Amino acid sequence: MNGYAGNILSINLSTRSITTIPTKKYEQWLGGHGMGSALFFDMVKDKTIDGFHPENVITLMGSPLCGTLVPSGAARTEIQGIGVQSLPIGWFTRSNFGGRFSAMLKYAGWDGIAIQGQADSRVWLDIRNHDVKIRECNELGLWGTDTWECQKTIWKDVAGDGVYGDWVKINEKGDITTQRPAVLAIGPAGENLSRMACLIHDAGNGAGQGGFGAIFGKKGVKAISVIGTGSVRVNDPKALMKSRLWLKKEYSFDLKNLKFRNFTVGFHSPPVPMALYSGGRPRVGQRPQACVGCTAGCRGRYEDGIGNEAICFNSIFYYLGKSLLIQRQAADLLNRYGLNAAEMFVGELYLKRLKDIGVLGKGKQIDCPLDFEQYGELAYAEQLVKAISYRNDGNGNLHPFGDILAEGFVRAAKNWGRLDGKKSDLKTGLLKFPHWGLPMHKLERSQLDWGYGTILGDRDINEHCFDMLRAFPTYYKQVGKELPPSQNVVKVITDKMEPFQGDLKMLDFSTENMYSEHMIKLVTWHRYYTRFWKQSMQLCDFRWPDFLNLYRPNQAGATGIAEQRFFNDVTGKNFSFLDGINLGKKIWNLDNAIWTLQGRHRDMVRFADYIYTNPGTTPTGYPEYMPGMKNGNWDYVMTSGRHFDPDQFEDFKTRFYRFQGWHEKTGSPTRKTLESIGLAYVADELEKNGKI
Repeated sequence: MNGYAGNILSINLSTRSITTIPTKKYEQWLGGHGMGSALFFDMVKDKTIDGFHPENVITLMGSPLCGTLVPSGAARTEIQGIGVQSLPIGWFTRSNFGGRFSAMLKYAGWDGIAIQGQADSRVWLDIRNHDVKIRECNELGLWGTDTWECQKTIWKDVAGDGVYGDWVKINEKGDITTQRPAVLAIGPAGENLSRMACLIHDAGNGAGQGGFGAIFGKKGVKAISVIGTGSVRVNDPKALMKSRLWLKKEYSFDLKNLKFRNFTVGFHSPPVPMALYSGGRPRVGQRPQACVGCTAGCRGRYEDGIGNEAICFNSIFYYLGKSLLIQRQAADLLNRYGLNAAEMFVGELYLKRLKDIGVLGKGKQIDCPLDFEQYGELAYAEQLVKAISYRNDGNGNLHPFGDILAEGFVRAAKNWGRLDGKKSDLKTGLLKFPHWGLPMHKLERSQLDWGYGTILGDRDINEHCFDMLRAFPTYYKQVGKELPPSQNVVKVITDKMEPFQGDLKMLDFSTENMYSEHMIKLVTWHRYYTRFWKQSMQLCDFRWPDFLNLYRPNQAGATGIAEQRFFNDVTGKNFSFLDGINLGKKIWNLDNAIWTLQGRHRDMVRFADYIYTNPGTTPTGYPEYMPGMKNGNWDYVMTSGRHFDPDQFEDFKTRFYRFQGWHEKTGSPTRKTLESIGLAYVADELEKNGKI
């Protein structure tokens, strides 16, 4: 099919074998997450193994759109496998990163990579078109370097000392390019198996959740380097260019006519570059930086080179740092050492609370070597990062504190006895890790699609499809600006939500509607859309879906039109938006079957205790607002300050499973449902393992 290279690279580190899997074997899944899940299902016979087990398969997959001109859809890489970060089980999970990697992989002739086994030494993968080698780290001194040092060393080895624009001969066949290798690397945190270790590409493109950096470290893989001189076969290049220009003309933001100058994501226009944003502080010479093919440029590059590509959690990890410069430097620390920014952000504040209540510190109940006298200075952040990355005191000395924290903040709290009794930190809410041992992101009881999607899945979903419905009403209320009528807003969005279109109450976030059938449909649609259009077709979460667009007369964005248009331009298929939703349903069922084989039961699907007892509060203290029914009329209602009711949540789960066609008592997919969507072989494996 057009858009594909035709081959998936399969590497067994234990046997040092390098083989090829024809992409056509998995073409029904069309790309990304779907292909990754199907590969994992076939290659991992025992789904109950731990994430550190050698037979755990890690997949890195692109999509037909990668390496093309599809805006905000040409550069993502989906990574999957059994993770080591979540609790009580390291679920089969996913992460994702942007930059250049998936495009370069396609140019080298590969649609993805599957890595199995464990090397008997420390290695890196050197991919130059179809020349693939497993190379020893000691040749270049890679092990022990940070992610940036590692990448620069590999760049020099593969491409020499030239500058951008110089021609590079990448192999003995004489293949040449002006590009430099795209490298994905782990830092010291991954080498030392910290469960919150991530993968870093370029300055700050990170695959954060899942602990994949630690899994790479356990497998003995320091980095993957890829450089290619090929191209991507597009079905209709002229149509693709026409579609790109259409999107720019009809839907893109206009720097001369910005709808918001101090808020960077339109309601919901394509994002103004975050490089224009400085959090109310003086600007520091930033400019936009974008992934391959993207028109948004949401990341920043700085004149001083500090904090390049840092975004979201990464940029605010040390938000109590005394200056913007210190915060940017702290972001670089995370990227260089390779640590998950979300867990570090929430976890660092947890340590500060424990210190403030007098239980953590030097010689305290929790013996902590961190120098809190330097709190707010860069030195404190550096000591914390090094303690977790090297499993020591952060100054190079042996100390159990870093070793305990490297296992993750929830495991650390358990080690310290902070999860025992009625005053457990997960009961009081002192430890804000509400689901699967993972940190708080959005307020679950406010932004219900986020909360439900996370606890019914495997990880913090980090899917911003409906985030504008919280962000903008909340922001407008703070500054006293007039909001567009909520009924108009929800109608524009729900009209696009096939096959449930037209049900406005799917976006009624009022307390009365928290457990309704309408909310079940919202969560269901969200699971299906993101499993295919975002995670399989690799459309960027920050840009898609484009539901609401203030640059259109009717404020209706490009979603429902653009996704299928770009896909068909590239592949030549006659594939509809609804076809993507239906394939997303199939992928969602496959993932749930894998979790069932791992041992999931509905009784495990439960938030941390404080979610059921404590009012939901935001870190800033500002109340949150979302669209909802109030006294029988549409309005923007306050959604923070409430909590989930455990009995009503259990009833919600029962009805959600029923809606999916799953077992209500176990939460697992049924044979009838799996067979109806072409997954009879999955049902067979569930039956063989006594799970159906």
